[in-house]
Amino acid sequence: MRRAPSTGKVLTYAGLIALTLLFLAPVVWTALSSFKDRTELAARPPTLFPQSFAVENYTEALSRFDFTVYLRNSLVVTVSATVLTLAINAMAAYALAKYNFRGRDLLFLVTLGTIMIPLQIILIPLQQVASQLGMTNSLLGMIIPPAATPTGVFLLRQYMLTIPDELVEAARIDGAGELRIFWRLILPLCRPALAVVTIFSVIWRWNDFLWPLVIAQSQDLYTLPVALAQFNSEEVVPFNYILAMSVVSMLPVIIVFLLTQRHIVKGIAQTGLR
Repeated sequence: MRRAPSTGKVLTYAGLIALTLLFLAPVVWTALSSFKDRTELAARPPTLFPQSFAVENYTEALSRFDFTVYLRNSLVVTVSATVLTLAINAMAAYALAKYNFRGRDLLFLVTLGTIMIPLQIILIPLQQVASQLGMTNSLLGMIIPPAATPTGVFLLRQYMLTIPDELVEAARIDGAGELRIFWRLILPLCRPALAVVTIFSVIWRWNDFLWPLVIAQSQDLYTLPVALAQFNSEEVVPFNYILAMSVVSMLPVIIVFLLTQRHIVKGIAQTGLR
């Protein structure tokens, strides 16, 4: 006979379900409100479900306000920055995890300490460096400067420490070069940690507002968060279009998370202090 679940387990699942509903409520509200017209959005008291699904909120927003350009810029910046972040962070983490050299631990602590430095403190000197390199008012200026992240180095380094050094030594004895070891051995074993860094990078780059606002000086280089903020400053704010584009801006992150959730859970579970 099956044993009845304990009271503690029932309360735990009930609490988790309640928290899930609490976090999903704003997302569901935004998604449903994106199909309302301006009259329904201004109605008091507000209604949960739209009376008539206004699909034109999406079509008109994409056609009238160049949101396709902003979406393209966000996609280019996010994909390029994520690929570059994975490459740089993985190589740095491999060196800090599998190479023994003087000052390795100190270098790792310094890298980890940069997490405590907010962007606002280094924003002006970083913008000046980008300007001297000719990266202002360009997509490269949004992609290259924030590519190397200490959080990604930390997560990948901690995961690589769980890979036995004997595997690397065996590959070297068999005649494999360092690049081949890194590409054919280390990276496949680090898929869960790479998935975690991927979803973090996608969230950071896709939702980044301050740095693209500083770098982009022309409207045709705006990313989606910057464009949405510009609409909020208008005299008549088109909330129906903003809600529709907000839903569109959430979709890529949700899709990436759903595709990599199994590796994300495994990577977070196996990445810890060591």
